[in-house]
Amino acid sequence: MSLAALLVLADGRFPAGGHAHSGGAEAACKAGRIHDAATLEEFCRGRLHTAGLVAASLAAAAANGLDPAVLDTAADARTPSPALRTAARRLGRQLLRAARATWPSAELDALAVAFPRGAHQPVVLGLTARAAGLGPAEAAHVAAYESVSGPATATVRLLGLDPFEASGVLARLAPELDAVCGRAARAADLALREGPDALPAASSPLLEIAAEAHAAWPVRLFAS
Repeated sequence: MSLAALLVLADGRFPAGGHAHSGGAEAACKAGRIHDAATLEEFCRGRLHTAGLVAASLAAAAANGLDPAVLDTAADARTPSPALRTAARRLGRQLLRAARATWPSAELDALAVAFPRGAHQPVVLGLTARAAGLGPAEAAHVAAYESVSGPATATVRLLGLDPFEASGVLARLAPELDAVCGRAARAADLALREGPDALPAASSPLLEIAAEAHAAWPVRLFAS
């Protein structure tokens, strides 16, 4: 495992398009569910243990060598909201462009051919991790971290929240993030033997509902 490659992939400046997405934070801020550091932490904790766990598991499974087409179908089944499926594929397409330029590989080229409109972002992330010489645990960590760092960064812009407070939220969530990644890596190993149904399917109905409402807004700061 290359620690440097892990840092590059997890860096918020990596041109994967995540800066345009709030991970549901914009809708939550407008609804008043996020209004300070404490409520941001509650939101991120809930997202980590639901959407974050699912994304981390899919990324770990892709890094483990499971068929990306099968995993993409599994991701679709775990994403009821059409708006979130569209966002996930848009992010996957952007990540794949950046990944192929950074870590060229036949596997990434094949994924681009198989999914010209974009595969789900966690699936692309897992294959990107493989191309970068990373394993399932590292792929899970990147996916889980993105699930909470995106909303934290977006809230600084949406609410003018002190960035020191937002960073403190992420630091306090670190032990739970590690636990979620461990669970995701174990699920990915199980999926090698039993198939994608062994991967978690933790639901987050409020995120799904809010995503549909957010997609219909005539004016918004973030794409999702």
